[in-house]
Amino acid sequence: MSPAKKRARSYDSAKIRTAVLAQFAHVREAVAGLTADQLSAPTQLGDWTVRELAAHVTMAVGAVARGLEMPEPATHELPLLDWPSGTATESDAIAGGTRELAASAQPAELFARTTARIEEALAEAPDTRLIPTRFGAMTLADFLVTRTVELVVHTDDLNDALPGLDVPYDRQALAACTRLLADALAVKAPGASTEVRIPPFAVVQCVEGPRHTRGTPPNVVETDPLTWIRLATGRVGWGAALDDAKVSASGERADLSKLLPLMG
Repeated sequence: MSPAKKRARSYDSAKIRTAVLAQFAHVREAVAGLTADQLSAPTQLGDWTVRELAAHVTMAVGAVARGLEMPEPATHELPLLDWPSGTATESDAIAGGTRELAASAQPAELFARTTARIEEALAEAPDTRLIPTRFGAMTLADFLVTRTVELVVHTDDLNDALPGLDVPYDRQALAACTRLLADALAVKAPGASTEVRIPPFAVVQCVEGPRHTRGTPPNVVETDPLTWIRLATGRVGWGAALDDAKVSASGERADLSKLLPLMG
């Protein structure tokens, strides 16, 4: 099956909606207790501070409400599996908007406003409703899956910036994020010679070569969900993850270094 025709896995819409709201609430609660010095702390995202990172989280989640408030697009333009590869094209615009938003209000106000808007917007919106995004029109159901990626990745960024903060991860949000990024790898490198295992959430086959049919696959990569997410988004390099024993890789086709990251 070609990447363009690869069918996205199905997600339980009710669980995804709950997961997005739950993970956003976790971040909101954590940010509410931060001091001015903590909000000014640097992050691993270029020159962004924690304040700007927090603002970006509200912008990413608020995009759901903004999309639902706009006229519905006429055509479905962006399949879910095409979303990860397109995100880097808008990085400059996203960075500029984040800085403006962070300067416009205190984090508590941004989180309160966003929570109210998204809860109201989702109350009556059907999963099939098309909403405009920076990358093309998507169904609401698919766009909410992408919000789990934004939330989980940036929760990890926040925990990295402020050791000891330990913002928790909603299990369903972590699972959806892991699965979407695993499927994105299979789209980028179609094939069945290598098995990538990310227990307990995902297993995908990828990379061209001899197809595995039975027994132990000749090429196997295994890692945990957060390490996988960091690899897929460029927070951690392949070599560093191997050196730190965060990834196990066996077989001549198990080197994923040229395929990562999947998102900028």
